[in-house]
Amino acid sequence: MDNIIATKELQVERKHFFIEYRENERGQFLRITEEAHGRRNTIIIPSTGLDDFLDSLEEVLGAVDTGKPEPEAEPAHAVSAA
Repeated sequence: MDNIIATKELQVERKHFFIEYRENERGQFLRITEEAHGRRNTIIIPSTGLDDFLDSLEEVLGAVDTGKPEPEAEPAHAVSAA
């Protein structure tokens, strides 16, 4: 059985999000559940991957904030002026 360490509930438009930090016999993890229109979707991120997950999230959101694509998202073909 899981033990809830911390929890937060958030509503965005018609969606409800439940963010829980839990632990069980296998370790600690973040569980994010989205509930919309009577359906639930859940993702679970082990505590060992949270730093990488947050780094990736910040990278993606940083690209949105600046309006610039990340370097690896730029087209592979480049036109040089001769």
